[in-house]
Amino acid sequence: MAPDRSLRDTFDTTAARYHAARPDYPEALFDDLVAETGLQPAARLLEVGCGTGKATVPLARRGFHITAVELGPALAAEAARNVAPYGDVEVETANFETWLPSAKAGFDLVYSATAWHWIDPAIKYDKAAALLAPGGHIAIWGAGHGFPPDYDPFFAEIQDVYEELGEGHPGGWRPVPPDELHDGSAELEASGRFETVAVRRYVWALRYDADSYLALLDTFSGHIAMAPDKRDRLYGEIRRRLATRDDGSLTRHWAAVLTIGRRL
Repeated sequence: MAPDRSLRDTFDTTAARYHAARPDYPEALFDDLVAETGLQPAARLLEVGCGTGKATVPLARRGFHITAVELGPALAAEAARNVAPYGDVEVETANFETWLPSAKAGFDLVYSATAWHWIDPAIKYDKAAALLAPGGHIAIWGAGHGFPPDYDPFFAEIQDVYEELGEGHPGGWRPVPPDELHDGSAELEASGRFETVAVRRYVWALRYDADSYLALLDTFSGHIAMAPDKRDRLYGEIRRRLATRDDGSLTRHWAAVLTIGRRL
């Protein structure tokens, strides 16, 4: 299902909390990305929608030159602070759809982490291809809720509150296993600008108490945009239900699907 693109500006309101609340991507993802694309230390990378730099910092640590484009000024400022120790990273505040590089194009990699679905589908693949050097690569991934067989039943149990508030999933809630998550390769190839060269999946689990879980929810567009009375009701019920558990915590499984393409 396509996202409501009117919500993409909401993330800027949570810039101060986003970096601490959102999980880091697995290091194996970045290792696989570098291996599959054959990136060399002098490579030039373009990141679309860098947020606070969750995917920027790990690649900056690997020594690449990175131009990171971010729509939200508060998010861009946070990203600039987080990448400050790395001298070869530029963060530009701009809308990718209208952004133009200050230097020549010819990037070796265009990548986007948990942001590509917010970019205008009529523009994004053509523009990415135009910005890449011949044989350059595109990499897309996100970090969403994964539901392996042993997922925490809390997430099924709390759905009645979402439904009560009129915030349930369209068509009903279903715990989607990690191996069924959308990988983006069909869309990539349908653009006519790229061929898929690799798809990799990663699953990991984090433990959250009530405070840290609600801080995480405060970084999701649907919860940010939720009416305050609904959010108060939901958050109060989450706190109440977690308080009945022995350790007051839940386990959230995260899943990332990395799709890598090569420019045709």
